[in-house]
Amino acid sequence: MLTALAVLSSGLTAGAADAATSGASGTTAFAPAISCPSVADRLDQVPDRAQAEVQRNLQQLESQIAEANRRLASSAGQGGPNFVQNAILGPLKDKRTAVLERIQIAFQRAGAQAPTGLRGLATCTVQDDGTGNNNGDQNNGDQNNGDQNNGDQGDGNQNNGDQGNGDQNNGDQGNGDQNNGDQNNGDQGDGNQNNGNQNNGGAAGQIVCPEVADRLGQVPDRAQAEVQRNLQQLESQIAEANRRLASSAGQGGPNFVQNAILGPLKDKRTATLERIQIAFQRAGAQAPTSLRTLASCDLRNGNPGNGNNGNGNNGNNGDGNNGNNGDGNNGNGGDGNNGNGGNNGDNGDGGDGGAQARGPVPEDFVDIRSVQPNVRTPRTQQNGSRGTFSVDCGRNEKRIFNSDNVIVAPGVSNGAQHTHDYVGNESTNNQSTNESLLAASTTCRNGDKSTHYWPVLRALGQQEFDANRRGGGLDLNVGKILTPVSVQITFKGNPTGKVVAAPQFLRIITGNARVGGAEANAGWTCTGFENRQLTDKYPLCPRGSRLVRVFDFQSCWDGQNVDSANHRTHVTFPQADGGCPQGFQPIPALEHRLVYNVPQGPNFAVDTFPEELHKPVTDHSDFINLMNEQQMGQVVDCINSGRRCR
Repeated sequence: MLTALAVLSSGLTAGAADAATSGASGTTAFAPAISCPSVADRLDQVPDRAQAEVQRNLQQLESQIAEANRRLASSAGQGGPNFVQNAILGPLKDKRTAVLERIQIAFQRAGAQAPTGLRGLATCTVQDDGTGNNNGDQNNGDQNNGDQNNGDQGDGNQNNGDQGNGDQNNGDQGNGDQNNGDQNNGDQGDGNQNNGNQNNGGAAGQIVCPEVADRLGQVPDRAQAEVQRNLQQLESQIAEANRRLASSAGQGGPNFVQNAILGPLKDKRTATLERIQIAFQRAGAQAPTSLRTLASCDLRNGNPGNGNNGNGNNGNNGDGNNGNNGDGNNGNGGDGNNGNGGNNGDNGDGGDGGAQARGPVPEDFVDIRSVQPNVRTPRTQQNGSRGTFSVDCGRNEKRIFNSDNVIVAPGVSNGAQHTHDYVGNESTNNQSTNESLLAASTTCRNGDKSTHYWPVLRALGQQEFDANRRGGGLDLNVGKILTPVSVQITFKGNPTGKVVAAPQFLRIITGNARVGGAEANAGWTCTGFENRQLTDKYPLCPRGSRLVRVFDFQSCWDGQNVDSANHRTHVTFPQADGGCPQGFQPIPALEHRLVYNVPQGPNFAVDTFPEELHKPVTDHSDFINLMNEQQMGQVVDCINSGRRCR
């Protein structure tokens, strides 16, 4: 049975009544107010099963407008000519798009035809009435430019919140968007007083956001294209936000960056993350959880002096009070990054960049002698490939470091937020292309230009060159970088059959930089104890024994792709017997084995994202294959013929 929905009243736009004031002449004059298209009267008959959800979302739309009007009134006179569009109308459009999409989905879930044209109702304008003029159109003009600046150009009406249940995120119950509005104020206290002070410090800084691709797990084939498109959209949004950050340096008040850049960016990311979840669901797969927590981004200042002073005062107060209230209510535990911003401020208080690492803790360490042998190797069968091929690429004696990750975050400076050791290709950074890598020099003695990189290991309590740099101390990675005493790069065979050539430009990541992420399999052990490995603890080695990190890479390839949306599903690990799953074929199995002299006791740690607290389970390693056909042929022939080659 269908029931007509009671249409919400729409005389004055929600919140406009609050803006009305009585003039001295007794006539009523109106302050600027936000006007949005009516939605309820476009819905016609709403299915009974959808009534509650639709009503809740209509109320959410009203709450959004009311909150936007409050922000319009409280921010009068702030920012430049595009401030209202960038800080208020743009975010409001994103929120409305998400809610309108939820209304459509409510109809579909009830088995009814979804109303058409709802997305066209997302855009609002400012009615500036003491003069009778409609400045909304003028803002609307800005809006078109503003939306492009905001990334709507890429997100477009797609950002629309596809499924923008992004806002659902923030609370179907109506607390979300209000908090999201508050969040733009709450996060002001959280990040933006940081960010404002950073701007006042004179440096534009850079926007960094949590990594998404490695949180996705297995991406269904039917969802690959859509997921990849949305991952690229996330990168475009960050790049656009950083361009706006650079071009607007010095504009607005102390809350400008949060209101005009970080707040809108969070809304756009929320919508895009929701589209990724929906792509999984449409493919009949379980959607990845906790993606919503990755929506919040943080401003990292390129000038550690003034920025840190600002952060030092505001980090704890902002994050402690507003971060938890604003983002906590929104369900975005992810203001982890903003939280780290606060902590960066705290650490900045140290003065000379002496940031204090958060973690590891004593519980992250265990005596290797207390661990039982646990390494199992499948028996090589008659048709298996027994050979090995070793490549000597040095130990990074040249100290080639950066905090980029060209596989996961191409084009993003400091995309890893931790420092990597590099051996092999000497040019690898966020700007690298296949062509630039092929043209570069290499540290590998056989001329192999492949790139191998992993997070550095540090001795805690000692200074390093990057104490005041991004990826280092500014991202809470502190201590002296330890150069391995040995780096072994070895390609091995497959226990059940011959290997085939891996394609040039193949990209593989083993381990996972996120606590709780998929395939967290990097191994920690000690020389003399290598039949026992740990993934979630650092081993404490007895005297005479050295620390060992072991990275075994996925060695089953899908036969088609050199990369995938989450950088994992094009390759996989062998099954228990050593054979590859159906649809995959064995390629040379790469292993990185790194040996270190470390300080005695729990006084070392691997670099991580700031919020991952230097947990050993986040260890990982990356590989881009740049061997030419002849070089790869030598590797395959050696392995399949059972030889040991160097």
